[in-house]
Amino acid sequence: MYKVVEKKEWTDSLYHIKEYKIYVPVKESYYHLFRLLTKDVSPDFSFSNTRLSPKSIIFPQSERMFEFSLSEDDPDAFVLKEAKKQYPLQAVVGIRPCDAHAFLIVKKNFDNPDSKDPWWTRRYENTTFIGLGCNSPASTCFCTEVGGDPFNEMGLDALMYDLGDRFLIKVLTDKGKTFLDKVKACSEAKQEDIEKAEELKCSSRSQISAKIPLKELLSKRILEVFEAPIWNEISFPCINCGICTYVCPTCWCFDIQDEVYKQKGDRIRNWDSCMFPIFTLHASGHNPRAEKFRRVRQRFMHKLKYYPEKYGDGVQCSGCGRCIRVCPTNMDIREIANKMASI
Repeated sequence: MYKVVEKKEWTDSLYHIKEYKIYVPVKESYYHLFRLLTKDVSPDFSFSNTRLSPKSIIFPQSERMFEFSLSEDDPDAFVLKEAKKQYPLQAVVGIRPCDAHAFLIVKKNFDNPDSKDPWWTRRYENTTFIGLGCNSPASTCFCTEVGGDPFNEMGLDALMYDLGDRFLIKVLTDKGKTFLDKVKACSEAKQEDIEKAEELKCSSRSQISAKIPLKELLSKRILEVFEAPIWNEISFPCINCGICTYVCPTCWCFDIQDEVYKQKGDRIRNWDSCMFPIFTLHASGHNPRAEKFRRVRQRFMHKLKYYPEKYGDGVQCSGCGRCIRVCPTNMDIREIANKMASI
């Protein structure tokens, strides 16, 4: 099912949807970020990609998990109680296909037959994803090399095509239809709009020139790559700042800490990074990844070898290119993947 809506009417309609918390791309200074839509926020859908992915909408950067009391006068002293949370209906409007694909990658960690994160799964289930296809991928984009596409529909409930003065919207799921039914300005699409959208798909895909020999990389034995003498060279420019992991939509590492004030305490989950020296520091003082090359190797081995070996479904990367754009020393995961494949 296809719908079409004028851009201004689309934006105006979003303000009137009260049943959902809606997150939209907003320009702040030089960058775009996803923000909660309020009367003071102006959506901007004319962007390449957001500085950070909308990962934090489902997996907050810092989250209270439990609370506890240390007061001996409290009958529940030293008992962990789950922190109160809310799981409202929400929608991410304008999410790029690579970021929607990333949620499916992360889902294998937080929602699988062996374990389920109750907070992540509830937020994900209550979220509607309205995608926005990429007419002009950036030079750092490589979604087509890791199982994606500039107009990939995986993980989306609807997909928007930017036709210039209007959006063509392809409805993909019942959740998408329910959300779009709230937008009264939508009308049935014409055949010429659908044909133009197909032309955009072909044109966009042809603009991505990156090549990664993924089949050759995945066929390599883990120890063959792990023990290869390339990691000192690859890791040399890295300064272990961790920015690549924080902008990555598929990184899921976290740390858990207890914070106490007087007689009250919170157990908090915070994003963490395998690039930090203390990430693997044991209580004994031993650190199995004390050297920089071991931490760099871990990052790329996990994304390109461990993940596919464990789940048998592609790599732990959606090809958004953020890590390439923000790296202060110009490290490029595409080049590293090619070196790993050529061992």
